[in-house]
Amino acid sequence: MSTLAPSELADLGVLQTAAAVRTGKLTAEQVVEAALARIERLDNRFNCFTRIDVEDALKVARRTDKAIKRGDDPGPLAGVPFGAKDLFDIAGETTTAGARLRANAPPAEEDAAAVASLKRAGGALLGSQNMDEFAYGFTTENEHTGNTHNPHDVTRIAGGSSGGSAAAVAAGLCAGSIGSDTNGSVRVPAAFCGVFGLKPTYGRISRRGVFPFVHSLDHVGCFARSAGDLAALYDALQGHDARDAGQADRDIEPALPAVNTPDRKLRVGILSGYFRESAMPEVLEAVDEVAEALGATEDVELPEVERARSAAFVLSAA
Repeated sequence: MSTLAPSELADLGVLQTAAAVRTGKLTAEQVVEAALARIERLDNRFNCFTRIDVEDALKVARRTDKAIKRGDDPGPLAGVPFGAKDLFDIAGETTTAGARLRANAPPAEEDAAAVASLKRAGGALLGSQNMDEFAYGFTTENEHTGNTHNPHDVTRIAGGSSGGSAAAVAAGLCAGSIGSDTNGSVRVPAAFCGVFGLKPTYGRISRRGVFPFVHSLDHVGCFARSAGDLAALYDALQGHDARDAGQADRDIEPALPAVNTPDRKLRVGILSGYFRESAMPEVLEAVDEVAEALGATEDVELPEVERARSAAFVLSAA
């Protein structure tokens, strides 16, 4: 059994945790208890979570441990503690979407499809995470639930609107989390908090049970501390949902195998034009450094992107 300290357990990523639990080096209960203890110790500084499901998280962890003892497959995310932005339905709880107006809304009858997918894969939901009210914002400064602070520097913002989800991963309060992205609400906090964030292709992941913002622009996304961990979450979230009319009816395309496939050539372009015009010199320097490391030499310009950005704000406002 593990000799790791609780703080070290909380630092494990998605793939590390699942592998350790599946092989018996750790129990799912140990991992979840470590995450809950870290939240209790640190989240009063960061304010990432708006609600914690202690009993449910431990119940799931114990169920996973029992499945492993029986020799059953506990799932690819066995024992992985995760959080969900507070616009994902959680059975028996009120989905507030960061708004006091929804405090007395009826509790959700079932989990959102994305939450249910991660649970089926063996993940243990820790609770709901802070956000901008109704997901309309880029800072996660919320007068009802309080502001989420950047774990790297609590005097700075975490970005938004999925700021609680990104900051929780950055602070090691959970191995991964799920959020939503309409106009940057996964990408902005991922960048601000220094974690990996994915906004998948529109319609790729079911949005059933997610409080809507802009139907034609909403995406379910995820956060993790490595690209491999992000791919593992994305794969667990994939799968067609006949109850989501907006989801694309396409076969699952696993992300993880591509990470280690030597014959798959990575193609990386450098966005130019609109994307570089207003960027600060240190940002451009960082982008160019990464581009060089990835072997990216070709500039790519998206036609009419400035008009598309304006259109997105018009649609959001409407």
